[in-house]
Amino acid sequence: MTTHMQAEVQEIPAATARFLGANASAAADAGAALRARDPGVLVTVARGSSDHAASYLKYAVELVAGVPVASVGPSVASVYGRALKLDGAACLGISQSGQSPDIVAMMESAGRAGALTLALTNVAGAPLARAAGHALALSAGEEKSVAATKTFVNSVVAGLLLLAEWQQDTALREAVLALPGAFEEALSCDWAPLADRLVRAQSLYVLGRGPGFAIASEVALKCKETSGLHAEAYSAAEVLHGPAAIVQDRFPVLALGVDDAALPGVIQTAERLAAQGADVFLTARGAGGGVRALPHVAALHPIVAPLVLVVSFYAFIEALARRRGFDPDKPPYLNKVTETL
Repeated sequence: MTTHMQAEVQEIPAATARFLGANASAAADAGAALRARDPGVLVTVARGSSDHAASYLKYAVELVAGVPVASVGPSVASVYGRALKLDGAACLGISQSGQSPDIVAMMESAGRAGALTLALTNVAGAPLARAAGHALALSAGEEKSVAATKTFVNSVVAGLLLLAEWQQDTALREAVLALPGAFEEALSCDWAPLADRLVRAQSLYVLGRGPGFAIASEVALKCKETSGLHAEAYSAAEVLHGPAAIVQDRFPVLALGVDDAALPGVIQTAERLAAQGADVFLTARGAGGGVRALPHVAALHPIVAPLVLVVSFYAFIEALARRRGFDPDKPPYLNKVTETL
Protein backbone atom coordinates (compact mmCIF):
# COMPACT_ATOMS: atom_id res chain seq x y z
CA MET A 1 0.00 0.00 0.00
CA THR A 2 1.37 3.43 -0.95
CA THR A 3 1.60 5.89 1.94
CA HIS A 4 0.85 9.58 1.56
CA MET A 5 4.50 10.28 2.37
CA GLN A 6 5.70 7.96 -0.39
CA ALA A 7 3.41 9.60 -2.94
CA GLU A 8 4.46 13.08 -1.85
CA VAL A 9 8.17 12.25 -2.05
CA GLN A 10 7.68 10.90 -5.55
CA GLU A 11 5.91 14.14 -6.46
CA ILE A 12 8.85 16.37 -5.46
CA PRO A 13 10.24 16.83 -9.01
CA ALA A 14 6.80 17.83 -10.35
CA ALA A 15 6.09 20.07 -7.35
CA THR A 16 9.39 21.87 -7.84
CA ALA A 17 8.76 22.33 -11.57
CA ARG A 18 5.30 23.69 -10.73
CA PHE A 19 6.77 26.22 -8.29
CA LEU A 20 9.45 27.36 -10.73
CA GLY A 21 6.89 27.79 -13.49
CA ALA A 22 4.54 29.85 -11.34
CA ASN A 23 6.90 32.14 -9.46
CA ALA A 24 9.45 33.57 -11.86
CA SER A 25 7.91 37.04 -11.81
CA ALA A 26 7.31 37.14 -8.04
CA ALA A 27 10.87 35.98 -7.35
CA ALA A 28 12.29 38.61 -9.72
CA ASP A 29 10.25 41.34 -8.00
CA ALA A 30 11.34 40.24 -4.53
CA GLY A 31 14.95 39.98 -5.67
CA ALA A 32 14.77 43.53 -7.04
CA ALA A 33 13.38 44.71 -3.70
CA LEU A 34 16.32 43.10 -1.90
CA ARG A 35 18.79 44.75 -4.27
CA ALA A 36 17.13 48.11 -3.66
CA ARG A 37 17.20 47.62 0.11
CA ASP A 38 20.74 46.17 0.16
CA PRO A 39 20.23 44.85 3.69
CA GLY A 40 23.18 44.63 6.04
CA VAL A 41 21.55 41.66 7.76
CA LEU A 42 18.80 39.17 7.00
CA VAL A 43 16.78 37.61 9.82
CA THR A 44 14.70 34.45 9.49
CA VAL A 45 11.56 33.38 11.34
CA ALA A 46 10.50 29.71 11.26
CA ARG A 47 9.96 26.54 13.26
CA GLY A 48 10.44 22.80 12.69
CA SER A 49 11.33 21.72 9.15
CA SER A 50 10.81 25.30 8.01
CA ASP A 51 13.56 26.37 10.40
CA HIS A 52 15.86 23.80 8.79
CA ALA A 53 15.01 25.41 5.44
CA ALA A 54 15.91 28.77 6.99
CA SER A 55 19.23 27.35 8.22
CA TYR A 56 19.99 26.10 4.72
CA LEU A 57 19.29 29.56 3.34
CA LYS A 58 21.44 31.14 6.05
CA TYR A 59 24.49 29.34 4.70
CA ALA A 60 23.50 29.97 1.08
CA VAL A 61 23.00 33.71 1.62
CA GLU A 62 26.21 34.09 3.58
CA LEU A 63 28.22 32.16 0.98
CA VAL A 64 26.70 33.80 -2.11
CA ALA A 65 25.74 37.31 -0.95
CA GLY A 66 28.12 37.82 1.96
CA VAL A 67 25.23 39.06 4.11
CA PRO A 68 25.03 37.74 7.68
CA VAL A 69 21.85 35.83 8.55
CA ALA A 70 20.40 35.32 12.02
CA SER A 71 17.44 33.31 13.24
CA VAL A 72 15.12 35.25 15.54
CA GLY A 73 12.80 33.60 18.03
CA PRO A 74 9.14 34.16 17.14
CA SER A 75 8.28 34.35 20.82
CA VAL A 76 10.24 37.61 21.09
CA ALA A 77 7.21 39.26 19.50
CA SER A 78 4.33 36.89 20.30
CA VAL A 79 5.05 36.13 23.96
CA TYR A 80 7.46 38.79 25.16
CA GLY A 81 6.10 41.66 23.08
CA ARG A 82 9.57 43.02 22.30
CA ALA A 83 10.25 44.92 19.09
CA LEU A 84 13.64 44.40 17.44
CA LYS A 85 15.72 47.10 15.76
CA LEU A 86 15.36 45.95 12.14
CA ASP A 87 15.30 49.20 10.20
CA GLY A 88 17.30 48.57 7.02
CA ALA A 89 17.21 44.80 7.48
CA ALA A 90 15.29 42.11 5.62
CA CYS A 91 13.12 39.51 7.34
CA LEU A 92 12.26 36.14 5.77
CA GLY A 93 9.42 34.12 7.29
CA ILE A 94 8.93 30.47 6.32
CA SER A 95 5.84 28.44 7.23
CA GLN A 96 4.23 25.69 5.19
CA SER A 97 0.76 26.53 6.50
CA GLY A 98 1.39 30.23 6.98
CA GLN A 99 -0.91 30.12 9.99
CA SER A 100 1.24 29.88 13.12
CA PRO A 101 0.42 32.94 15.23
CA ASP A 102 3.96 33.42 16.53
CA ILE A 103 5.52 33.43 13.05
CA VAL A 104 2.90 35.90 11.82
CA ALA A 105 3.37 38.13 14.88
CA MET A 106 7.13 38.29 14.34
CA MET A 107 6.66 39.13 10.66
CA GLU A 108 4.24 41.93 11.52
CA SER A 109 6.61 43.26 14.18
CA ALA A 110 9.54 43.21 11.73
CA GLY A 111 7.53 45.18 9.20
CA ARG A 112 6.58 47.80 11.77
CA ALA A 113 10.27 48.07 12.71
CA GLY A 114 11.21 48.95 9.15
CA ALA A 115 12.39 45.60 7.76
CA LEU A 116 11.75 44.48 4.19
CA THR A 117 9.51 41.46 4.79
CA LEU A 118 9.32 38.33 2.65
CA ALA A 119 7.31 35.15 3.16
CA LEU A 120 7.51 31.60 1.83
CA THR A 121 4.34 29.59 2.40
CA ASN A 122 2.43 26.81 0.67
CA VAL A 123 -0.92 28.56 1.14
CA ALA A 124 -1.35 31.63 -1.04
CA GLY A 125 -3.17 34.31 0.92
CA ALA A 126 -2.31 32.76 4.31
CA PRO A 127 -1.89 35.17 7.25
CA LEU A 128 1.91 35.05 6.91
CA ALA A 129 1.71 35.97 3.21
CA ARG A 130 -0.67 38.84 3.99
CA ALA A 131 1.71 40.12 6.67
CA ALA A 132 4.69 40.30 4.29
CA GLY A 133 5.64 42.83 1.67
CA HIS A 134 6.55 40.02 -0.77
CA ALA A 135 5.33 36.43 -0.74
CA LEU A 136 6.17 33.36 -2.82
CA ALA A 137 3.58 30.56 -2.87
CA LEU A 138 5.35 27.20 -2.75
CA SER A 139 2.88 25.56 -5.17
CA ALA A 140 3.59 22.14 -3.66
CA GLY A 141 -0.05 21.12 -3.54
CA GLU A 142 -1.77 19.46 -0.59
CA GLU A 143 0.54 17.56 1.73
CA LYS A 144 -1.40 14.91 3.67
CA SER A 145 1.44 13.25 5.52
CA VAL A 146 2.38 14.86 8.83
CA ALA A 147 6.04 14.68 7.80
CA ALA A 148 6.85 17.63 5.55
CA THR A 149 8.75 16.61 2.41
CA LYS A 150 7.76 18.37 -0.81
CA THR A 151 6.94 21.56 1.10
CA PHE A 152 10.36 21.53 2.77
CA VAL A 153 12.08 21.06 -0.58
CA ASN A 154 10.07 23.81 -2.23
CA SER A 155 10.79 26.15 0.68
CA VAL A 156 14.52 25.80 0.05
CA VAL A 157 14.06 26.00 -3.73
CA ALA A 158 12.07 29.22 -3.26
CA GLY A 159 14.76 30.72 -1.07
CA LEU A 160 17.52 29.77 -3.51
CA LEU A 161 15.60 31.23 -6.45
CA LEU A 162 15.09 34.41 -4.45
CA LEU A 163 18.83 34.51 -3.67
CA ALA A 164 19.75 33.99 -7.34
CA GLU A 165 17.46 36.84 -8.38
CA TRP A 166 18.69 39.11 -5.59
CA GLN A 167 22.34 38.56 -6.56
CA GLN A 168 21.69 38.23 -10.30
CA ASP A 169 23.69 34.99 -10.09
CA THR A 170 23.22 33.24 -13.43
CA ALA A 171 24.99 30.01 -12.44
CA LEU A 172 22.86 29.59 -9.31
CA ARG A 173 19.67 30.46 -11.20
CA GLU A 174 20.44 27.80 -13.81
CA ALA A 175 21.23 25.25 -11.09
CA VAL A 176 17.89 25.97 -9.40
CA LEU A 177 15.97 25.67 -12.67
CA ALA A 178 17.63 22.28 -13.28
CA LEU A 179 16.56 20.88 -9.90
CA PRO A 180 13.47 18.92 -11.08
CA GLY A 181 15.73 16.69 -13.18
CA ALA A 182 18.25 16.30 -10.36
CA PHE A 183 15.44 15.33 -7.98
CA GLU A 184 14.23 12.65 -10.42
CA GLU A 185 17.72 11.17 -10.40
CA ALA A 186 17.94 11.41 -6.61
CA LEU A 187 14.79 9.30 -6.21
CA SER A 188 16.59 6.38 -7.84
CA CYS A 189 19.54 6.39 -5.42
CA ASP A 190 19.39 3.16 -3.40
CA TRP A 191 20.50 3.50 0.22
CA ALA A 192 19.67 -0.12 1.10
CA PRO A 193 22.96 -0.76 2.98
CA LEU A 194 22.11 2.08 5.38
CA ALA A 195 18.57 0.75 5.79
CA ASP A 196 19.90 -2.70 6.70
CA ARG A 197 22.10 -1.13 9.36
CA LEU A 198 19.35 1.09 10.84
CA VAL A 199 16.39 -1.29 10.82
CA ARG A 200 17.09 -2.24 14.46
CA ALA A 201 19.23 0.73 15.50
CA GLN A 202 18.36 2.95 18.46
CA SER A 203 20.59 5.95 17.78
CA LEU A 204 22.27 7.71 14.87
CA TYR A 205 24.55 10.67 14.31
CA VAL A 206 24.01 12.74 11.15
CA LEU A 207 26.87 15.00 10.08
CA GLY A 208 27.19 17.87 7.62
CA ARG A 209 28.89 21.19 6.97
CA GLY A 210 27.50 24.44 5.58
CA PRO A 211 24.12 23.92 3.89
CA GLY A 212 24.69 20.20 4.48
CA PHE A 213 24.42 20.78 8.23
CA ALA A 214 20.92 22.17 7.74
CA ILE A 215 20.05 19.00 5.83
CA ALA A 216 21.59 16.92 8.63
CA SER A 217 19.19 18.63 11.04
CA GLU A 218 16.24 17.82 8.77
CA VAL A 219 17.41 14.21 8.43
CA ALA A 220 17.67 13.80 12.20
CA LEU A 221 14.17 15.23 12.70
CA LYS A 222 12.64 12.89 10.14
CA CYS A 223 14.36 9.87 11.72
CA LYS A 224 12.68 10.70 15.02
CA GLU A 225 9.38 11.76 13.50
CA THR A 226 8.74 8.84 11.14
CA SER A 227 10.82 5.93 12.41
CA GLY A 228 11.16 6.17 16.19
CA LEU A 229 14.93 6.46 15.70
CA HIS A 230 16.83 8.77 18.02
CA ALA A 231 19.08 10.83 15.76
CA GLU A 232 21.23 13.87 16.46
CA ALA A 233 22.67 16.29 13.90
CA TYR A 234 26.14 17.74 14.30
CA SER A 235 28.58 19.74 12.29
CA ALA A 236 31.31 17.40 11.06
CA ALA A 237 33.69 19.68 12.97
CA GLU A 238 31.67 20.08 16.19
CA VAL A 239 31.08 16.35 16.60
CA LEU A 240 34.75 15.98 17.47
CA HIS A 241 34.44 18.36 20.44
CA GLY A 242 32.57 15.95 22.72
CA PRO A 243 29.88 13.86 21.03
CA ALA A 244 32.53 11.66 19.39
CA ALA A 245 33.26 10.20 22.86
CA ILE A 246 30.33 7.75 22.56
CA VAL A 247 31.02 6.75 18.97
CA GLN A 248 32.33 3.19 19.09
CA ASP A 249 31.21 -0.44 18.79
CA ARG A 250 29.29 -0.13 15.47
CA PHE A 251 27.62 3.17 16.35
CA PRO A 252 25.87 4.27 13.11
CA VAL A 253 26.88 7.56 11.48
CA LEU A 254 25.52 9.17 8.31
CA ALA A 255 27.87 11.82 6.92
CA LEU A 256 26.45 14.15 4.28
CA GLY A 257 29.24 15.15 1.96
CA VAL A 258 28.98 17.16 -1.25
CA ASP A 259 31.67 18.37 -3.62
CA ASP A 260 32.47 21.70 -1.99
CA ALA A 261 35.25 23.25 0.08
CA ALA A 262 34.14 21.39 3.23
CA LEU A 263 34.32 17.89 1.75
CA PRO A 264 37.93 17.10 2.79
CA GLY A 265 37.03 17.87 6.40
CA VAL A 266 33.86 15.77 6.25
CA ILE A 267 35.86 12.85 4.86
CA GLN A 268 38.49 13.26 7.56
CA THR A 269 35.83 13.16 10.29
CA ALA A 270 34.14 10.14 8.71
CA GLU A 271 37.43 8.24 8.62
CA ARG A 272 38.25 9.16 12.22
CA LEU A 273 34.88 7.93 13.50
CA ALA A 274 35.19 4.74 11.47
CA ALA A 275 38.57 4.19 13.12
CA GLN A 276 36.80 4.39 16.50
CA GLY A 277 34.59 1.48 15.48
CA ALA A 278 31.60 3.33 14.02
CA ASP A 279 29.59 2.15 11.03
CA VAL A 280 29.99 5.22 8.83
CA PHE A 281 28.06 5.91 5.62
CA LEU A 282 29.08 8.86 3.43
CA THR A 283 27.29 10.49 0.48
CA ALA A 284 30.56 11.08 -1.35
CA ARG A 285 33.51 9.16 -2.69
CA GLY A 286 37.14 9.33 -1.67
CA ALA A 287 37.02 8.08 1.93
CA GLY A 288 38.97 5.08 3.14
CA GLY A 289 39.16 3.25 6.42
CA GLY A 290 35.97 1.27 6.01
CA VAL A 291 33.69 4.25 5.33
CA ARG A 292 30.90 3.09 3.00
CA ALA A 293 29.85 5.33 0.12
CA LEU A 294 26.17 5.87 -0.62
CA PRO A 295 24.96 6.65 -4.16
CA HIS A 296 24.27 10.30 -4.87
CA VAL A 297 23.70 12.68 -7.75
CA ALA A 298 27.06 14.04 -8.91
CA ALA A 299 28.28 17.19 -10.70
CA LEU A 300 25.89 19.63 -9.04
CA HIS A 301 26.30 23.30 -8.08
CA PRO A 302 27.59 23.12 -4.47
CA ILE A 303 24.81 25.39 -3.15
CA VAL A 304 22.03 23.06 -4.38
CA ALA A 305 23.80 19.71 -3.88
CA PRO A 306 22.80 19.18 -0.21
CA LEU A 307 19.13 19.74 -1.09
CA VAL A 308 19.29 16.99 -3.71
CA LEU A 309 20.56 14.62 -1.01
CA VAL A 310 17.45 15.14 1.10
CA VAL A 311 15.26 13.83 -1.73
CA SER A 312 17.20 10.55 -1.71
CA PHE A 313 16.89 10.50 2.07
CA TYR A 314 13.12 11.07 2.05
CA ALA A 315 12.57 8.05 -0.18
CA PHE A 316 14.88 6.06 2.09
CA ILE A 317 13.30 7.07 5.42
CA GLU A 318 9.72 6.40 4.28
CA ALA A 319 10.67 2.81 3.45
CA LEU A 320 12.73 2.43 6.63
CA ALA A 321 9.81 3.62 8.76
CA ARG A 322 7.62 0.85 7.39
CA ARG A 323 10.39 -1.74 7.91
CA ARG A 324 10.62 -0.62 11.55
CA GLY A 325 6.85 -1.02 11.97
CA PHE A 326 5.84 2.66 11.89
CA ASP A 327 3.23 4.49 9.85
CA PRO A 328 5.21 7.42 8.39
CA ASP A 329 1.99 9.33 7.70
CA LYS A 330 0.88 9.39 11.32
CA PRO A 331 3.69 9.98 13.83
CA PRO A 332 2.44 9.60 17.41
CA TYR A 333 1.42 12.79 19.22
CA LEU A 334 1.95 15.04 16.16
CA ASN A 335 -0.39 17.07 13.96
CA LYS A 336 0.12 18.42 10.47
CA VAL A 337 -0.38 22.05 11.51
CA THR A 338 1.07 23.16 14.84
CA GLU A 339 0.01 26.62 15.98
CA THR A 340 2.29 28.02 18.67
CA LEU A 341 2.51 31.35 20.48
